[in-house]
Amino acid sequence: MVKLIFLSEAFYEKYGKCREIEQKTDRPYIMLRVNIDGIQWGIPLRSQIKHDYAVWTDKENRCGIDLTKAVVLELPEYVDLDRKPHIRDNEFRQLKRISESWIAEKMRRYISDYKDAKRHPEITRNRMMLQYSTLQYFEQYI
Repeated sequence: MVKLIFLSEAFYEKYGKCREIEQKTDRPYIMLRVNIDGIQWGIPLRSQIKHDYAVWTDKENRCGIDLTKAVVLELPEYVDLDRKPHIRDNEFRQLKRISESWIAEKMRRYISDYKDAKRHPEITRNRMMLQYSTLQYFEQYI
């Protein structure tokens, strides 16, 4: 199973001004730490996801792993080791069924779609994808 983490203050010091990176000071996003082709990614668990670039943990309530808001964990200190994430039981049970390799494959497909969108940014759906994806901050890793 993948590891649940929070991002650290060091991460937000570097990327806090990036509009599309999810951040809540009162209730930080729980992230899944996933190794994809040798790169450490943090992919947030979110609710009320309004697109299909997600791995669903509770599709009825639109909860899941939001691939559009993934971040690269370039440094070990970008992970907060002092806080322990807790998630709803139903989502935890679903996460136990999902392999890291399956999440990695979904992320690879999302990255491929993002790269395709970069080739044709004049298309409205592509422009929207490029605008709202956190991959725009980590293109050197994709």
